Amino acid sequence: MAHESIPTVCVVGSVNLDLVAACPRLPTPGETVTDATLSRYPGGKGGNQALAAKRQGADVTLIAAVGADPLADEALELLRRDGVDLSRLATVDDCSTGVALIVVDHTGENQIAVAPGANRYLEPGDVDTGGFDAVLCQLEIPDDTVVAAARRATGMFCLNAAPARRLVEPILEQADLIIVNEIEYGTLRDQLESFEKLLVVTRGARGADAFRRGALIARVQPPSVAAIDTVGAGDAFCGTLVVGLARGAAVEPALMRACRAGAVAATRLGAQPSLPTAGDLDTAPL
Repeated sequence: MAHESIPTVCVVGSVNLDLVAACPRLPTPGETVTDATLSRYPGGKGGNQALAAKRQGADVTLIAAVGADPLADEALELLRRDGVDLSRLATVDDCSTGVALIVVDHTGENQIAVAPGANRYLEPGDVDTGGFDAVLCQLEIPDDTVVAAARRATGMFCLNAAPARRLVEPILEQADLIIVNEIEYGTLRDQLESFEKLLVVTRGARGADAFRRGALIARVQPPSVAAIDTVGAGDAFCGTLVVGLARGAAVEPALMRACRAGAVAATRLGAQPSLPTAGDLDTAPL
């Protein structure tokens, strides 16, 4: 059983360094947009969700891979500072740490291209997920590694099916919770419509829906905010939702708190710097 206040969460996923160009507007295909401001932030869905869960009060271990390069130190900086357990991190020689190239416009909308680097080389043998209250994966690492994480999990197994690709059957069979946004749900609809456990579909500023065995069981609305950067908002949602459920919260209040986390993150720049603490969610004037 999870401790009432400190659940144990293992995140198995990607670590990237985000190179973010903030522009007046997003370029169209073939177009160059100038007057951008460049920033560098720690990122990657695995790193982001691990930090999100840590900031919500969980005891978090991250299993991931980075390159033997200076980018790794930048990408891991906030995870180390906040006390995420990185003792199971794999370092891949002769390979770059993952890098995400991100363009963000003045409304917070973004375009992202990822060079996965070492994330491609996180292997099933690197993954030991037994003994945690919850295990959380994404799809920026190989399928075989996600399958290994799912099969070895002794607690709740959660998948953020992003970026969307067809799910292999062992993942569907093992998952207790699958989280997707509307675009990902559209891509995976034929597989997810028959999913019998907890399915959460996020809808940006319109909130999130939860389904069990295809039936809607909860629908929540986020607070209205002036978004400036939506990068990381989905990761804030995922990490917060998993911590809430691991603590034993009912689906609807866990969903409401996760939506609040995503909304707070969207009002701040950068993926990991934007992730709210538990105190932020209790006191933020939204």
